[in-house]
Amino acid sequence: MILTDLFAMILRLAELVFAAIVAGINGAYLHSVHNTSSWSQGRFIYTEVVAGLAIFLALIWLLPFSGSFVHWPVDIFISILWFVAFGLIVNLLGGSCGGAFNWDNIALRGNDQCGKWKAVIAFAFLSAICWLVSAIVGIIWVRDHERREYRRRTWGRSRV
Repeated sequence: MILTDLFAMILRLAELVFAAIVAGINGAYLHSVHNTSSWSQGRFIYTEVVAGLAIFLALIWLLPFSGSFVHWPVDIFISILWFVAFGLIVNLLGGSCGGAFNWDNIALRGNDQCGKWKAVIAFAFLSAICWLVSAIVGIIWVRDHERREYRRRTWGRSRV
């Protein structure tokens, strides 16, 4: 039981850190282009909203009393949102900065915009994977917990 709680906290912490990195890089870009059309920046606004939502949920579910594995439907939903954000940013670059999984020039600081977008792509993908793993572990944990409860309830009944 303590191992699953520890694993859940590690996953939630990773989700929080990855979302914060994406929100920081993406937010800095949105701040630098604040005079442009919102429609042309839609994919970045979407990514920022997903990162904010992920930060909020990861912070809430990082608390030990929040029942970390029963939220697996929301984990799947957030994972899908992250995969969409990943696809939108990859589609924007279209190979102009190299392949989507060629993470050689990842940069969190400096003026290398391709490196920053590679960091957004990398951490959006890693966040999506963490949310998906959290959902899968949640499904397995809930099914196992329900099976134990069923055995506990039927054990004391007479078969008459």
